[in-house]
Amino acid sequence: MSSKGLGIGLLFGAAVGLVIGLLYAPRPGQETRELVKERAQEIFGKLKRSDNGKVEAGSIHP
Repeated sequence: MSSKGLGIGLLFGAAVGLVIGLLYAPRPGQETRELVKERAQEIFGKLKRSDNGKVEAGSIHP
């Protein structure tokens, strides 16, 4: 597997794990949806601001 494919696989796996963790967290549904929305906006905002859609490692904080 190429390093690009490995990186994409790791990012996808991390995203799936994050979503599953948020869905099973002991929070009310509305609070969980707001948290997911805020995190998604933060991540996509950083992707838009970065060069060529690349984000530096460690630049997205939970």
